[in-house]
Amino acid sequence: MNEVLEKIHENPVIAALKNADDLEDVIKSQVNVVFVLHADIFNIDYLVNTIKDSGKSVLIHIDFLEGIGRDNKAIDYIAQKIKPDGIISTKSNHIKYAKEKGMLAIQRFFLIDSLSYDTLIKSVHSVQPDMIEILPGAMPSVLAKITAQLEMPVIAGGLISSKEDIIMALNSGVQGVSTGRKELWML
Repeated sequence: MNEVLEKIHENPVIAALKNADDLEDVIKSQVNVVFVLHADIFNIDYLVNTIKDSGKSVLIHIDFLEGIGRDNKAIDYIAQKIKPDGIISTKSNHIKYAKEKGMLAIQRFFLIDSLSYDTLIKSVHSVQPDMIEILPGAMPSVLAKITAQLEMPVIAGGLISSKEDIIMALNSGVQGVSTGRKELWML
């Protein structure tokens, strides 16, 4: 986790790779950390190796990984064969199991109301992910409340569309900001 967190501190903008066609742009970008949000059994190994070979850290959002099951064996396969720097998931059981296997695990939460906020806090205390990602990330007052309440690194993502959104999120106390907007990868 320390290596990924150090890379986020060096450059808090995280590329959210939604399309394999954008791989070259990710490699050429200034980002140090890449979240692979869409891949499949045929291209995931290539994506991870190419990104890692460029000196960047890579985490796979396993909920969106096509062609591989969503059970513990899938996580075993990813850890042993694909070897990303970590995984991202919305599912607590995936986070717990990945941590048991020694993988960096980021739990992703969607905040839509106060109930989802309360669920986030309870889940984080129970599951203890290494980091969390909050979506949407363009809500600085809520991000500030979360970062004040939790001791783990927080990443903001979703609906980040400008440099100002990134600055506001970072000023709220998050460690990094993930975005699929290629023009923001060069900041």
